[in-house]
Amino acid sequence: MAAAGCSAGGEEQPAGASGAMVLATTTSTQNSGLLDELIPMFEQRSDCTVKTVPVGSGQALEMGERGEADALLVHSPEDEEKFMAGGHGSSREPVMHNDFVIVGPPGDPAGLGKARTAAEALKKVARSKAPFASRGDDSGTNTKELSLWQEAGIKPGGSWYFETGQGMGETLTVANQKQAYTLSDRGTFLATNSLQSKIAFEGTEKLYNSYHVIVVNHDGTNTGCAREYSRWIRGEPAQRAIAKFAVNRYHQPLFFPDVLNR
Repeated sequence: MAAAGCSAGGEEQPAGASGAMVLATTTSTQNSGLLDELIPMFEQRSDCTVKTVPVGSGQALEMGERGEADALLVHSPEDEEKFMAGGHGSSREPVMHNDFVIVGPPGDPAGLGKARTAAEALKKVARSKAPFASRGDDSGTNTKELSLWQEAGIKPGGSWYFETGQGMGETLTVANQKQAYTLSDRGTFLATNSLQSKIAFEGTEKLYNSYHVIVVNHDGTNTGCAREYSRWIRGEPAQRAIAKFAVNRYHQPLFFPDVLNR
């Protein structure tokens, strides 16, 4: 882990610090291609360089607790609030949002499209014992999925329910191969090529998916670069880039900026 340091808005940094920082981030920002666009933009205008580590939000928060990351870009609000309450972060700010969707085989054999709520959709999966792929990786998506099962009053299990232990892109691929349903963020689903899976259920408030940037509070972390990155990703150039990202390719936004539209 690099020692703290870099030029950040005139803020005095510890002597001898390098400009390298580690950003632990959810796999959805990596799988969608968003970070491939944002990180070079940041590095072009900064003395800081960024190493991204795409993991589930739970793993990213654990990295922050151990001081193995300088900044986090995550989407697991309840876990983030616990992280901040434990004194592990010096700031937590909104960046963007999209939504979760339940995707499944063409034709929607379990009839999720007729459901009125996400919980009702999952009840249909359980009643029909349709295959369901869970990430099972303590990610923000996995946490959301488990909360929806709980809301439905169902403890999923049996041969129809299985865990991949992998990121979103890999889980979508497995679900596609096994003709299974799964919960995905919309951005990664749209950006994952060669899928036969279709969106089976979408569009309720319970499927809202928010992303926050957190500056880690831990000895030895690069607080200067982390703060600069946090300010930058919430600034106008980055927020406009988020709004425009891949719209021409997918004919719809993958992410919606939270600061630009305030």
